[in-house]
Amino acid sequence: MANLNTLDVFFSSQSFHEEELRKKVVVVVDVLRASSTIITALMNHAKGIIPVEDMGEASRISQSVDSENILLCGEKDGVKIEGYDLGNSPFEYSESMIENKTLIFNTTNGTKAIKKAVGASQIYIGSFLNLSTIVHTLKSEEKDIVLVCAGWRGRMAIEDLLFAGNVVYNLSDGALSPEARDGAKVAFGLYDNFRGNLPKVIHSSNHAVRLKNIAGEKDIDYCAQTDICDILPVLNDGIISNLYG
Repeated sequence: MANLNTLDVFFSSQSFHEEELRKKVVVVVDVLRASSTIITALMNHAKGIIPVEDMGEASRISQSVDSENILLCGEKDGVKIEGYDLGNSPFEYSESMIENKTLIFNTTNGTKAIKKAVGASQIYIGSFLNLSTIVHTLKSEEKDIVLVCAGWRGRMAIEDLLFAGNVVYNLSDGALSPEARDGAKVAFGLYDNFRGNLPKVIHSSNHAVRLKNIAGEKDIDYCAQTDICDILPVLNDGIISNLYG
């Protein structure tokens, strides 16, 4: 049973130190778009996803493995990196493109947050697309839980915090204890305030406005959907795969 009094939420990848995650279960969320794209890739039967922190790490890994079954994927400031096979739009990750492929994945915010969390006991990847699967998994968790919002360049991203608040709300059955951590209280309160109109709030977020200028509204619409799958991405030995796959 999850201990809600120790459940915590970090608002960006720069709001915590790595040691704060030791021996804890971590859910990393980057709604727009890394988490949603990782989940989509696993839905479409990618073999695995290797998150990297920068282009140098991506290049080193790509040169050391069988390039025939590897795709270089990711973005910088929302735009596909020159020379990469795919960017960071979930719509690029069709089954015909990525089935049985290993993806080396490099993004501005999401993969950096994942890499910073590698000292945790367990790392899951969450977004609204697999919300109920994340909640169900965490309900039976006995270790301390931390929800890590990737944010945007060290700043809070409201869509990530809304997801975290949604998880906290569901874990606590809508009644959070006064003894809960401040981060959990803030996320819970934000979600409780906006839960009646999440897609509209996500569309109006600063990050969504930036992305619309790059990719249009289609990606935002997609990432704002709730529970379209039961994929549970988990990081093991540097590779993200579907625990239920």
